[in-house]
Amino acid sequence: MVHLAAIPHESDDAVNDTLIRAVKKVHLQLANDEDSFTTSVYGSRFAAIDLPRHEMPENEMPKEVAYRMIKDELSLDGNPMLNLASFVTTYMEEEAEKLMAESFSKNFIDYEEYPQSADIQNRCVSMIGRLFHAPVASENANGEGSDIGAVGTSCVGSSEAIMLAVLAMKKRWRNKRIEAGKPYDKPNLVMSSAVQVCWEKATRYFEVDEKLVYCTEDRFVIDPEETVNLVDENTIGICCILGTTYTGEYEDVKAVNDLLCKKGLDTPIHVDAASGGFVAPFVVPDLEWDFRLEHVVSINVSGHKYGLVYPGVGWVVWRAAEYLPKELVFNINYLGADQASFTLNFSKGASQVIGQYYQLIRLGKHGYRAIMSNLTRTANYLSDSLESLGFIIMSKKSGEGLPLVAFRLTPQEDRNYDEFALAHQLRVRGWVVPAYTMAPHTEHLKMLRVVVREDFTRSRCDALIKDIIQGQATLEAMDQDSIRRQNEFIGKHHTASGKATHNHPKYRVRSCNPFGSH
Repeated sequence: MVHLAAIPHESDDAVNDTLIRAVKKVHLQLANDEDSFTTSVYGSRFAAIDLPRHEMPENEMPKEVAYRMIKDELSLDGNPMLNLASFVTTYMEEEAEKLMAESFSKNFIDYEEYPQSADIQNRCVSMIGRLFHAPVASENANGEGSDIGAVGTSCVGSSEAIMLAVLAMKKRWRNKRIEAGKPYDKPNLVMSSAVQVCWEKATRYFEVDEKLVYCTEDRFVIDPEETVNLVDENTIGICCILGTTYTGEYEDVKAVNDLLCKKGLDTPIHVDAASGGFVAPFVVPDLEWDFRLEHVVSINVSGHKYGLVYPGVGWVVWRAAEYLPKELVFNINYLGADQASFTLNFSKGASQVIGQYYQLIRLGKHGYRAIMSNLTRTANYLSDSLESLGFIIMSKKSGEGLPLVAFRLTPQEDRNYDEFALAHQLRVRGWVVPAYTMAPHTEHLKMLRVVVREDFTRSRCDALIKDIIQGQATLEAMDQDSIRRQNEFIGKHHTASGKATHNHPKYRVRSCNPFGSH
């Protein structure tokens, strides 16, 4: 989460000021010699002063000291491998890391200076497009490629990819409306109420009305019939999710496509395959959700999720150039050569694209299939284990969804704790297992979710199960008032969100603390 930060006054550090004034009253004969830097970092004067917080210092410090001081601060972060809330990759091989580090200085947008990096991106687009059964351009008699093939590009993540896809759908719809002499001031997009927040950003930023298909207590994805019924002449497209954020379930893209065909509608479908795009092709290859369906015109996927690359890299592919209006693509020549650009940002590093290419050729289809199969087995094992402990499983198993487990407690009137209290117990043990409420219209359902990533092994899964059992036992032994007071204390003094003071007060959400009352 990127925070909008306020610029504080130095007087805001009241606790530190009080401590400093008290210390100044103490007169001791302490060493005050100039640093010779023959001692260790912790023997230098920098170890005895606070790191700059609000203003850039006047003088420099040795690189070894700067490295160690910042490294020590970062040691207070959590362990990424125990963060089971995130889909983002937390492990890559040393060779991949080395390649990526060697590309840190390359500005990927400069195709003329770094043509090989640009070509590697094109290779990735081609491989990913073929994985999604995208149409392939053929050569004409002159040996030149035709324009009927798919097109795509890299992004900083699926959020940018989705923004670009929504822009393309809106512009294409708008052009058709103008050509037909019809109004084009009320575009809408049909999607599930369980979409990731980037879809809400896209509709709000680009002034597109949302038409939501709401979840129910026993259905956590879109209903195809209800979805198609929401389509009207102002609909720029339909969003189908291959692996929802809440439960990981795949939405039935084929059913939506078939209903559109049956009703003779030409509404395009965009598939948000941010998480499932690198899972479904290897676990359930016969599942039809991609360009095999005629109404699917664009697909996004996150390379930094199950694409197995560190953040942030994403990809977006269009069925053909006709689905990406030409007026959205900018042609520039001030980097040394003519080049086309369709991105929300301009400069970006080449490292993540290089990392994606490494994974694609290093692992191959067999390697990805082996990893995704293991993740699916681990998720099935965890799901079965939690079900045997009495939890209600809300996610799908055996390839019908992402390798994650969404679960909740059984309704029980005499229970003194809820899912948020259990998440707190796991947090004390080092695990980050998010507790949250379901999508709009089903907010009364509380749940927990464990994302099974590449480095979540069977033995680590067993350790989590043991800690869940111990956490429940601890909560069972506490009365309701003790649980409430402990949750409030942890929320204010233990969690980073509870202690945060850097969010600007205008944008701060007071009720976002997951360990408060629910």
